[in-house]
Formats: sequence, structure tokens, C-alpha cells
Amino acid sequence: MDIHQILKLLPHRYPFLLVDRVLEIDKGKSIVALKNVTMNEPYFTGHFPHRPVMPGVMMLEALAQAAALLSFHALDMVPDDKVVYYFAGIDSARFKRPVEPGDALILKVEIDRMKAGIFKFKAKAMVQEELAVEAELMCTMRRID
Repeated sequence: MDIHQILKLLPHRYPFLLVDRVLEIDKGKSIVALKNVTMNEPYFTGHFPHRPVMPGVMMLEALAQAAALLSFHALDMVPDDKVVYYFAGIDSARFKRPVEPGDALILKVEIDRMKAGIFKFKAKAMVQEELAVEAELMCTMRRID
């Protein structure tokens, strides 16, 4: 899935769109996506000027965006502007290594379960073969007026 397909599914735009490409997707099971981390990210001006590091919350958001893409694909759904995909919870988040400009962050998300409109995922992000972050995510879709 390229950036044009991602833009059709996710409402996020620069500077908050954090998935550049989907590398693999196994319908209803898992997704592998890519976030290229560049020095142009706006948060690097303050986090930290002397040693730029991607904020952990942004890594979790990138994983949630990959999870949204997996959810939409699992449901054969193309969301419209009346659907919002929300975080419902984050458990067991652990940050294992800093992510810096120039890193290719590989986002790996698996559906743990889907029930009553709530999705639970096991998620991790890697830089090369090294674990950067792992967490259990809960997300839900809601229609808005």
C-alpha cells in the first residue's frame, strides 16, 4: 500500500501522518508498515535540539495509525469523514532504544482480538532488527455527526 492509498484511509496529514508505506498486510491478522524518520520532523526542534530523539508518544501514534489501516482492511472498509478511529487504551508500553533521524521505523501490529467494535493489538516497532518500542493497544471506531 503506497502513500496515496494510505491518504485515502487515514485522515491524518503532515505533520501528523506517521505511516509512509505498508510493506505487508495479512487480512484480519497483521500489518508491517514503514515510517521513515527524517530530521524534518517538527518535534525534533524541541526534542531534543542537541540530540534529536523521536518522542515515545509519536512512536505509539505511528503504531496506532498502522493498526487503523489493519482494522479498515480487516473490515473491508474505506472510512468517510464521519468515522474517527480513537485510542481506547495503551498497556505495557516499553521503550527499548531511541529512534533518531535517518532511522527506518518498521511498525509491526497484530490483531489480538476484535469484539463489540473494540480492537486489541500487540504492537512493536523495530529499527533494523532492534526493538524500539512494544505495547498493547486498544482502539475503537466511532461515527461522529
